[in-house]
Amino acid sequence: MPTADATRGLADEADVVAALARLAQVPSDEQPARADLRLLVKHSLAVLASKAPGRAVEVRVPPFAAVQVIAGPRHGRGTPPAVVETDPQLWIALATGATTWPAALDTGRLHASGQRSDLSPLLPLLPTLPAPAAPERPGPDHADPESE
Repeated sequence: MPTADATRGLADEADVVAALARLAQVPSDEQPARADLRLLVKHSLAVLASKAPGRAVEVRVPPFAAVQVIAGPRHGRGTPPAVVETDPQLWIALATGATTWPAALDTGRLHASGQRSDLSPLLPLLPTLPAPAAPERPGPDHADPESE
């Protein structure tokens, strides 16, 4: 089971890379493992909080986490003046750069309201994985002896 730093939400880099790799293998018609989503959401929000400290914008990715980020006016109680909310899969796509802020807004699954709620200058937050390597084909110097 992947471990996260409970005090900051940061996970071990190897766990993050492994969770991203597993997520990349999930067919689009299946749900990713909840543990991987939780780890990646909490980790990426902790990275965001360290990259843009503050309390002007609340970023919510239910059911896993919410953080307050970006310097500016602070709110006391209730709903903050700027809120960003989305689902875990779309947040991870934003955090890895697999989708853009405008494209995410167009889906209707990203809700951003208030000043400073455009997080696009802060994204991506997570490493992207290289595309799976294509299988090697034998070159002309390595002809298949059975085909001759």
